[in-house]
Amino acid sequence: MKRLMRLFVLVVGIVALIGLYIFLGKVFSGQILLKRYIFKLGWFELRWYSLLIVSGILLGYALVRRRLERYKINPDHVDEAIFWGIIAAIIGARTYYVIFMWGDFYSKYPGEIFKIWHGGLAIHGAIIGAILSTFLYTRLKKNCTFTFLQGLDLFTSVLPLGQAIGRWGNFFNYEAFGSPTDLPWGMYIPPANRPLGLENFSKFHPTFLYESVGNFIIFLVLYNYDLRKKSNGETTALYFILYSANRFWIEGLRTDSLYLGNMRIAQLVSIVLIVLGLIMFLYLRKNKKAAIDK
Repeated sequence: MKRLMRLFVLVVGIVALIGLYIFLGKVFSGQILLKRYIFKLGWFELRWYSLLIVSGILLGYALVRRRLERYKINPDHVDEAIFWGIIAAIIGARTYYVIFMWGDFYSKYPGEIFKIWHGGLAIHGAIIGAILSTFLYTRLKKNCTFTFLQGLDLFTSVLPLGQAIGRWGNFFNYEAFGSPTDLPWGMYIPPANRPLGLENFSKFHPTFLYESVGNFIIFLVLYNYDLRKKSNGETTALYFILYSANRFWIEGLRTDSLYLGNMRIAQLVSIVLIVLGLIMFLYLRKNKKAAIDK
């Protein structure tokens, strides 16, 4: 029975991949034009981006729950931490974006600051918000059954999967793509979505796909490594290194980066996180006090 189930899952997976390949080929060539919403009812739109973000959160949550008994963590504590973490991540993502777009946009249109449905969330701001929330929760919650570093490891072991899924929201929105390209897998971008100065180009790097694939591979590495780590915090350190390295080169292709002077903010933050991750990993491996109780 188990063999039949595995065979069924394998066949379904192969068929799904073939279907996705055909679908992407038609979208990338411009034969199919996407809509950002699944359905629209009056002023309300159920957008693909929202559905994919929520799906990523729920799948990550389910994977985290599978590990709690092994780590002897109270599920109620994790549920509370995730609730506050999601709120902090949204606030952090929006605040980060508004800060770096203040002079160009939000100082002129302050009423747009709270209209997150118009877009404008930054993943680095979300990560900062979630980290701060986890720190405060483990410090303020009485008898919390997980430490700050344990909480971060649970978070970062599944975060890349959520990011991999969420990037497909950019696909449906025709956003977060790269520079023009003549490569066979270049993605067709409708004229209305092309950046100023690049209106005459039709094919662009599908950077959403590059990052989604990279993040999925990082997830496979970290979710399995978290079971073999020697110290709490190692998974987080490796996340900083691997995700930032992946984001650094992809950011160099994008046309919608946030800038600080002539430097892309995401690349600058990636460099900082890579250095921080290396220092953190080496420190944890040397510091016996951070070792996990066997």
